[in-house]
Amino acid sequence: MTVSARKRIWGWWFFDWASQPYNTLLLTFCFGPYFAEVARGYFAAQGQAPDLAAASSQAYWTGAQTVTGFIIAALAPILGVIADSRGRKMPWIWFFSVMYVVGAFALWWTSPGMPTLLASVLWFSLGFIGMELATNFTNAMMPSLASHDEMGKISGTGFAFGYLGGVVALFIFLLFFAEDAKTGKTLIGLAPAFGLDPATREGTRSVGPFTAIWYVVFMVPFFLWVKEPARAAGAQLGKGLSALGATIRGLKDRPSLLTFLIASMLYRDALNATYALGGAFASNVMGWTVIQSGTFGIIAAIAATVASWAGGRLDSSVGPKPVIAWALVALTATIIVMMNLSPNSFFGSPIAEGSSLPDMIFYGCGVVIGAAGGIAQAASRTLMVSHTTEAEAAGDFGFYGLSGKATAFLAPGLITVATLWLGDARTGIAPLVLLFALGLVLLIWVNPNGERRPR
Repeated sequence: MTVSARKRIWGWWFFDWASQPYNTLLLTFCFGPYFAEVARGYFAAQGQAPDLAAASSQAYWTGAQTVTGFIIAALAPILGVIADSRGRKMPWIWFFSVMYVVGAFALWWTSPGMPTLLASVLWFSLGFIGMELATNFTNAMMPSLASHDEMGKISGTGFAFGYLGGVVALFIFLLFFAEDAKTGKTLIGLAPAFGLDPATREGTRSVGPFTAIWYVVFMVPFFLWVKEPARAAGAQLGKGLSALGATIRGLKDRPSLLTFLIASMLYRDALNATYALGGAFASNVMGWTVIQSGTFGIIAAIAATVASWAGGRLDSSVGPKPVIAWALVALTATIIVMMNLSPNSFFGSPIAEGSSLPDMIFYGCGVVIGAAGGIAQAASRTLMVSHTTEAEAAGDFGFYGLSGKATAFLAPGLITVATLWLGDARTGIAPLVLLFALGLVLLIWVNPNGERRPR
């Protein structure tokens, strides 16, 4: 492999490093639980009892994710086909990167006691849409990076590098910025950096600007080293859009791809919801602080880093399909454990007050979710590469993005309904078990070699 080819792969990996903090810091372990605190206070001020306020907080967060999922699902395949028709992906990555940075930075204004939650979730959604759609276009570059036999290692290492970036960013943020709500001190007992006021939670609120700056700095290698292969001039935009309908109709002649898209639609939706709810669940059910949730995040992200790297090697050895299957089994079992865990009981058996056992079990759940989730995502990306070509990658990965978001309303929507119906944030996550299980069953009919090679 030439030096320029290696730099291109490294530059491509830097996107995962740069973008992962939106998931790690904002979606799951820092902003997510902080938003849960703010939302609980908001609903309590409206006269709701503590349990109902926690349920309403969870439902508001998942409701916002539902709307965001609809938008991403609608845009991903259309924009992918447009990019294929024009032969360019990089301008789209620039555009959605701006959305990422603006949306993340604006979260600074999510303050305690704010009169409405709407502005906060709108800014979060803007950045999240930018992150997801930029990811679709960087994923579409995979077929041009190396040979098919190397895809498992490249995908797994990319996810590992991304999770490592998330760990480093989270570690820095917990040490120097995120304050404990009671003590006003960070994880190592310091006041928040740069004179940020702990009384108004400026340390924790700075997670938005911190994530935005992180992305700007570490996207530099991507834009310097990743160059799109020279291609002939693309088709006219109108022809590209007209090809979208033909591509959709053509899915019936690609049964393995269609089945994989439906399977991944279900299990990736469940996985995204699991990530989105992790920090909020820890806050609403386990009563954890932002710092505790952040520590949980470090453990989960380290597990994901190691597992994604190892899973990439296993993927290249045995193929992505069995790797995905075992990851889904582990994720299903973990959700069942979480549904039956509270600070004072486990599967109905009481636990002595003050015992550390519930926290230890929940930390264990974080390890499994991080490891199995990282493996499933990396292997799924590899299996998708087996079902496409370089010329059709942006459009096909648009459908892959669609499959990850087409039912993005389903998991958050089902959880929202279940949580409000049961009035309990813990058992409200039950729909995740069904979605993981359905995805696992459908995976049986997916060709492990894709559609480019004989079975």
